[in-house]
Amino acid sequence: MFKKILIANRGEIAVRIIRAGRELGVRSVAVHSEADAGALHTRLADEAVCIGPAPAAKSYLNIPALISTAEITGADAVHPGYGFLSENPHFVDVVEKCGLTFIGPSAAAMRAWGDKVTARENAQRFGLPLLPGSKGLASPEDAERRAREVGFPVIIKASGGGGGRGMRVVHEEGSVAHAFAAATAEAAASFKNPEVYLEKYLGEPRHIEFQVLADEHGGVWTLGERECSLQRRNQKIIEESPSPNVDDALRARMGEIIRRAMRETGYTGLGTLEFLMDEQKNLFFMEMNTRLQVEHPVTEATTGVDLVELQIRAAAGERLTLPDTRGWSFRGHAIECRINAEDPRSFAPWPGLITEYHPPGGAGVRVDSGVFGGFRVPAAYDSLIAKIITHGRTRDEAIRRMQRALSELIVGGIRTNISLHQLLLSDPEVVAGKMTTRTIERVLART
Repeated sequence: MFKKILIANRGEIAVRIIRAGRELGVRSVAVHSEADAGALHTRLADEAVCIGPAPAAKSYLNIPALISTAEITGADAVHPGYGFLSENPHFVDVVEKCGLTFIGPSAAAMRAWGDKVTARENAQRFGLPLLPGSKGLASPEDAERRAREVGFPVIIKASGGGGGRGMRVVHEEGSVAHAFAAATAEAAASFKNPEVYLEKYLGEPRHIEFQVLADEHGGVWTLGERECSLQRRNQKIIEESPSPNVDDALRARMGEIIRRAMRETGYTGLGTLEFLMDEQKNLFFMEMNTRLQVEHPVTEATTGVDLVELQIRAAAGERLTLPDTRGWSFRGHAIECRINAEDPRSFAPWPGLITEYHPPGGAGVRVDSGVFGGFRVPAAYDSLIAKIITHGRTRDEAIRRMQRALSELIVGGIRTNISLHQLLLSDPEVVAGKMTTRTIERVLART
């Protein structure tokens, strides 16, 4: 097991990793920008080092600063969290060349599955269902030609990223060039990789993802699926597990295909395969995230495992011991609400001073957060400030528990999306489990 882990991230996920490491007896090194001085993750870690000014390019994306900090503090492993450098194979190469262990998949596996174009090719090879699409687009003219072949509408997407960035929907040929330019520019700025591709656009899909875990000894497990259809601007805000739209037969069939694909490509660590589901409940592979997901706690609640602990153990070379998931009985139902510092209708970020903060509690309620009363939310980063997770014996119980938890949550001094969550969880479409990626637009249009 590692002695000390450098956490190349910030906020609630850095706190989550610190906690998992402490339970394993592993010391932690927090890095922070000048804007995050005094942040919760810096207070909870065993050591904290400032690595640069507020802009992420000069701090959390600054590879030389991260490596230097690891070497100076004597860390023997690096955990990337999610976002920032978590899916950057060059970062993995640098970490390993410097004699450190990267807590995640290998650079080769990341290139095979983290790059969206290559991942589509792998998905096709292993029999995962695919929407019609393209390889990497070379130019606006190439994008126009491929779009005509696939048929409108299409969506142009970043090859090397996620989180809703570097994506543009195109409904007609005259808009392709502009969408291509906008997607490549955003992809380059967000992921330092301007490559984009396109695929057929489904107007009202559901968003389903499957969690996978693998060790270097050939053990591969699928840990159920998550329903992630409730999104604003292509970013998830409510997730749940299991999905109310996936039955046992579909879960088992997809699990078999996914385990084979991971085993034959030598994947290790955590990963999530994401799919779109049409009205007939057909699944289409979209992408794979080769990292820990924001929404991992709902899977932890329904499986009873600590995914971050297992991720660390797998990276340390341990043989994991989990039940055969083909016969696994999942425990109840879990829901996660992402609490963002933003206007609940326009979704504009709302940084500023949190004057008071009171998280909810009680049976079946978990809060993952990186803030506290008196913390100033920086304008430079993602607006996520906390995640509320509730667990119940049934989906209805988990929803009722979440409604109660949201009513207890107090965040003063800034705007948040708490009221949007309350609105969604009382909407008949959501309560019935019939939501799609367009549900939030409809709910807001009715109010």
